[in-house]
Amino acid sequence: MDIQTIKNRYDIIGNDPKLLLAINKAIQVAPTDLSILVTGESGVGKEVFARMIHDNSSRKHKKLVSVNCGAIPEGTIESELFGHIKGSFTGAEKDRKGYFEEADGGTIFLDEVGELPLSMQVKLLRVLENGEIIPVGSSTSRKINVRVVAATNVDLLSAIRKGHYREDLYYRLNQISIAIPPLRERKEDIVLLFRKFASDISEKYHMPLLRLSDDGRQYLMEYPWYGNVRELKNVTEQIAVVETERVITREILENYIHYVPDEKMPVLFQQEGQAGNTISDRELLLKALTMGQMINDMRAEINNLKQMISTLAQQGVPLHQPMDQENYVDGGNYYQLDTPQQEHPYHHFGSIKDHHQSDYKAPAEAEEVEFQEFPSETKPTGAENEPISLAEREKAAIIRALERHHGRRRPAAQDLGISERSLYRKIKLYELDN
Repeated sequence: MDIQTIKNRYDIIGNDPKLLLAINKAIQVAPTDLSILVTGESGVGKEVFARMIHDNSSRKHKKLVSVNCGAIPEGTIESELFGHIKGSFTGAEKDRKGYFEEADGGTIFLDEVGELPLSMQVKLLRVLENGEIIPVGSSTSRKINVRVVAATNVDLLSAIRKGHYREDLYYRLNQISIAIPPLRERKEDIVLLFRKFASDISEKYHMPLLRLSDDGRQYLMEYPWYGNVRELKNVTEQIAVVETERVITREILENYIHYVPDEKMPVLFQQEGQAGNTISDRELLLKALTMGQMINDMRAEINNLKQMISTLAQQGVPLHQPMDQENYVDGGNYYQLDTPQQEHPYHHFGSIKDHHQSDYKAPAEAEEVEFQEFPSETKPTGAENEPISLAEREKAAIIRALERHHGRRRPAAQDLGISERSLYRKIKLYELDN
């Protein structure tokens, strides 16, 4: 069967070389039982290719079952695909065949296969490898003979790199790949399709036929058509029904589609060699929100630390001592000292788990940090040889504040100059809530 006959049979309009290549490839592989992955943007006609492949295969006398994987809720998708037995879950009042069993001997078209959850990807791979299904609630497998044609508008290789799709399933589905070009890459076909849709609706509703002016034709060919053939058909039907003028100009078209040249569209900067690693607007927004929250949390912690240091200073606790150690661990946090006698002799580098073991001393192994003794005129009685750490001073300050306010945390936190939430965390840290 030649390509023109196929185009007439399936109402395919267009002479673009990429489109003709996809049609020819579909006809060549149709008699085989190889799994086929049809790729292309939404609206390019992937289901037409699935029907074309089935009708020209040895399975054409059996069923072609079409399944939109993205439209089935995750909780019921296994039952929809593989069936279930009576009593397997609430509402399962009788045995039910799944789509795979319904398509036994024929072809199953898995549209939007890129939307399958990971848990189902594993089960689908098992079915493709073994030719067996296990209905929900059953322990017995059933043999099936199904040819799989899958379609997706998702970049599955990118999804594999991100861990959202199984590589083994991708190669099992992609034994033969057919890529359908988007409408904006078939500029000469756009006018042909417009005339076809205009003729159809004119005949259906007995209206005068639409014609394109020169500037209208040019405008149609410049428009990017992100909705592809589906969008063009929708626009054509709207114009045919709404407009009284039958010569369609650029001015009329601008009321239905608004073209923004690609060079004026905002784009993400992408360095050479980073192709395929583009970030969606949603991912950028989530990263921005997460980073904003992290910054706010860091600011709050820094303010709490400043207030705590100020409070300790007001209570007469010395804030700087000469130290011999380069590093010490305090309260689950890792600190590195700058120089002795510095006003604030540490920088916070995050939690211990963020550092390699060779970069810090664990709390149980850390050397005890000794502080310079108080000058004789201000030295507390009995403190001549007693070493004390910053954590111990902080703990003592918290205990005194809680005692002053009879265990009430809010006034104690206000007294210490920190938030009640920070006080609660430090109480848990120092085990003062027992």
